[in-house]
Amino acid sequence: MWNQFFLLEEYTGPDTQYVGKLHTDQDKGDGNLKYILTGDGAGSLFVIDENTGDIHAAKKLDREEKSLYVLRAKAIDRKTGRQVEPESEFIIKIHDINDNEPKFTKDIYTASVPEMSRVGTSVLQVTATDADDANYGNSAKVVYSILQGQPYFSVDPDTGIIKTALPDMSRENREQYQVVIQAKDMGGQMGGLSGTTTVNITLTDVNDNPPRFPQSTYQFSSPESAPLGTPLGRIKANDPDVGENAEIEYSISNGDGSDVFDIITDKDTQEGIITVKKQLDFENKMLYTLRVEAANSHPDPRFLQLGPFKDTALVKISVEDIDEPPVFSRASYLIEVDEDAKEGSIIGQVVAQDPDTTKNAIKYSVDRHTDLDRIFNIHSGNGSIFISKSLDREETPWHNITVIATEISYSEVCHKYFSICKDEKR
Repeated sequence: MWNQFFLLEEYTGPDTQYVGKLHTDQDKGDGNLKYILTGDGAGSLFVIDENTGDIHAAKKLDREEKSLYVLRAKAIDRKTGRQVEPESEFIIKIHDINDNEPKFTKDIYTASVPEMSRVGTSVLQVTATDADDANYGNSAKVVYSILQGQPYFSVDPDTGIIKTALPDMSRENREQYQVVIQAKDMGGQMGGLSGTTTVNITLTDVNDNPPRFPQSTYQFSSPESAPLGTPLGRIKANDPDVGENAEIEYSISNGDGSDVFDIITDKDTQEGIITVKKQLDFENKMLYTLRVEAANSHPDPRFLQLGPFKDTALVKISVEDIDEPPVFSRASYLIEVDEDAKEGSIIGQVVAQDPDTTKNAIKYSVDRHTDLDRIFNIHSGNGSIFISKSLDREETPWHNITVIATEISYSEVCHKYFSICKDEKR
């Protein structure tokens, strides 16, 4: 006798909302029949006029809570109490109205995309859902748009996929972007409800910047006495990239000191440390020039056309003179002398020179700890050794003495160098 009725949700009119009318052909209009309603919400949500069969909704209904109600109807003869027809089942469907705004799955999204990405590179997909009926009208048809974040990014209106919209976006110029996306129902038309979400996008680094020295020439100095491995100074090429994209390897590409000096890379600071590789000698060479190269350890093939991903600089190293002690012409001397040689006789000579370029004068003396009896003496100016006392071979056949050569400098700083002289009496 009945099939289904339709009812709008969230009805706010002054009267109860009319649902429909139950009727049987057995009803002659004489009031002899009584209509009875049972099932979902009967008596509470839905009330029936037992005389006329008119059904009204007693309360506001929300489709999102329950969209369909199944009820049963009877027509009873008041006199006999019998059903004039078999009990019938019918449905009340709640028609949707647009009373729910789209909601995103997250209030804040976080995403990243490599810098220098091509236009149209996907960043992230955002999703909004609408609790309204997707099968009825456009109440749940969501369209996405971008409210903040242009012209850097765009959003696909149907899928919610955020994409890059500008070419060659550089992390070094700007790293963080905040994008606001709107989802609007009713197909985005006027009158639709909307919701928004925020997407924080970070540009991640790629190796698109070569290292560059801040200056073309560096100058260092080193004393000629510097031990091997001594660090002389640090140089650094700047690379605005980060992480492994900023890692640099330093090397000496050429120069007259490439075999004398070395450069090592400090992995923590990305600096090149110049060190001594071979013993220096001021008197031999006072100035060296190196060509130092700084190259990225991990170049990206996609950006090689921006290169070369290396740079060079000149490093000049001056060698400082050290006031070295005098050097004897020999490490030891052997002098033979007759035991009957007269006192004052010259028996030999030692020679020492100042190895420095100043070529300071030398003064000679005998270390008296090695000649306690003062048998020998030396001419302080020319190193000639002479006898001060008579010699006796049978008593002492050998004499071992040390001669001191002292450099006479303007600063009056003396350096001693020891050599052993042997005297033999025969």
